[in-house]
Amino acid sequence: MKLLLTSGGVTNPSIHDALVDLLGKPIADSNALCVPTAQWGHPACGPASVRGFVAGVPPWDMGGLGWKSVGVLELTALPSIGEQRWVPWVREADVLLVDGGDATYLCHWMRQSGLVDLLPSLPELVWVGVSAGSMVMTPRIGDDFVEWQSAPDDRTLGVVDFSIFPHLGHESMPDNTMAEAERWAADIAGPAYAIDDQTAIKVTDGTVEVISEGQWKRLDS
Repeated sequence: MKLLLTSGGVTNPSIHDALVDLLGKPIADSNALCVPTAQWGHPACGPASVRGFVAGVPPWDMGGLGWKSVGVLELTALPSIGEQRWVPWVREADVLLVDGGDATYLCHWMRQSGLVDLLPSLPELVWVGVSAGSMVMTPRIGDDFVEWQSAPDDRTLGVVDFSIFPHLGHESMPDNTMAEAERWAADIAGPAYAIDDQTAIKVTDGTVEVISEGQWKRLDS
């Protein structure tokens, strides 16, 4: 699977170009599935923000990039409908657009739904994460980012070997400073990146590349 791990989505031309490169074809020729599941696990999210993400309403514009088709894949529903229905939907998609919220909740439902078991068989699928949608691919997110009350700990899927501190320097998140990111990284005790909303991390065949028109820093504890 090809990964584009973002903090704020496709927010600038550099990230847009990286997405097209991963797709190997224009966005207008690509089929997308939006995955809003992580939002349900976060107290700051709800029906309005889920709708905004799916409908491509600013600032949730992932679904409005000009895709050939856009659908919704709600992971909490998948166990009740059977793999014979939803697996073909994922196989036919070029990209999964995975929104933020709580990464531990998303991790739980990726496992419960069976999606995490399917993904290794889809090497050409592109995963575009936004915030928690990116963090779920890391080994740990740190206790500061766990909002789901039923989360057993801060561990996530560990598809990549580094962690992510998102929304660095965001105007509505005054605690997301570089100093705070460095403190967080010390608790994570592993390789990590602090990235702002103008930055993404592109991962293909084990190669990690930072795409940025903003601010980022690698943090190794």
